[in-house]
Amino acid sequence: MVNDNQLVLTWSKPNCSKCEEEGKMCKLKNNGTEDGEIECFDRHHKPTKKILLYVTVGFVGLVLVTLILTACLHFYTYFKLKGEDETRIEKFLEDYRTLNPARFSYTDIKRITNSFREKLGEGAHGAVFKGKLSNEILVAVKMLNNAEGDGKEFINEVKAMGKVHHINVVRLVGFCADGCYRALVYNFFPNGSLQNFITKPDDIDRFLGWEKLQQIALGIAKGIEYLHMSCDQRILHFDINPHNVLLDDKFVPKITDFGLAKLCPKNQSVVSVTAARGTLGYIAPEVFSRNFGNVSYKADIYSYGMLLLEMIGGRKNIGQLSEENFQILYPEWIHNLLEGQDMQMTIEGEEDDKILKKLAIVGLWCIQWHPINRPSIKVVLQMLEALEEEKLIVPPNPFNSTISRVVETQTKFSTLELEAIHE
Repeated sequence: MVNDNQLVLTWSKPNCSKCEEEGKMCKLKNNGTEDGEIECFDRHHKPTKKILLYVTVGFVGLVLVTLILTACLHFYTYFKLKGEDETRIEKFLEDYRTLNPARFSYTDIKRITNSFREKLGEGAHGAVFKGKLSNEILVAVKMLNNAEGDGKEFINEVKAMGKVHHINVVRLVGFCADGCYRALVYNFFPNGSLQNFITKPDDIDRFLGWEKLQQIALGIAKGIEYLHMSCDQRILHFDINPHNVLLDDKFVPKITDFGLAKLCPKNQSVVSVTAARGTLGYIAPEVFSRNFGNVSYKADIYSYGMLLLEMIGGRKNIGQLSEENFQILYPEWIHNLLEGQDMQMTIEGEEDDKILKKLAIVGLWCIQWHPINRPSIKVVLQMLEALEEEKLIVPPNPFNSTISRVVETQTKFSTLELEAIHE
């Protein structure tokens, strides 16, 4: 209403008493009449389907964004660490670029192995494939697993093998460090490992003969002597066993697989290890515990002694032994053999008997539990090359009791709480 230049607004207040009695609120109807027709409605509206959809979509989106960010962070961390590993390896290879081994790309490795067609075997650190550099040069390519991820085994093997040139140590032909692919290329030996020829003397098809076994034992010892005494740094192998001794076409032994090796100065007699390393049955007691002495080059002597004892007759000669009791029962059997209490061995001639006894005596000296009682590799060679084996003294037999006591000794050795060896 307009009156004398004044604007006056009037409205009627709706009667909401009815709605209030019902606990509701009221409002004018949109199409209500002028007399103030009202309608009641609840105080709290239930969310509409549209609002629920928006909330659901928003929650799912938040979850997806969180997952994507987490995945991105994981991949960033992974590739950052891998990049650091590859940088470490590249720096090492740059320092060793003056060495003779050739460097291959992963494409080269696939071509050399014909896309990994012929598998020769598989160990704890990777599979080995047969390859060909040319029609005249055959090689064995060891593809390393990336489980450890930091490249330590790869660096260990290249570092150890890059400086090694000896007739009784396998030669590193080349290597591959292409992104996450790492491989080692060695000469191929058709006779495979010594393990293929660990057999009973009456196995005519595979037994090499006592004279040949003596030559192989002597060659392995010369290879160990070279690693311990003739390299710029002393190389401790820590995994001497029949699987890691290859035989060429003339059965000349070649020590291989330096993934667990440690390099140390020649004037350093004791080395530190963080955990037991090697193959069960060939690991020296001190590698498990300082209770037996400090870890040194004598650990390789112990492994070599166990290898010698196994060469003498093969494990099959003493029945089915588990890896756990092999270290105890096998030396017991060798002592019985030397004392004439075991007739399972068939010796055809006097010379064969001399060789067997010589290998047995040397092996038993090498596996003395305390490192101080084991000979150095130089003394081992002197014993092996001795013309009169009668002058070799048989070491005392710590297992000269009944089998039950031997098993008891083994149990004590296995369950004793030993002092851990830290770096």
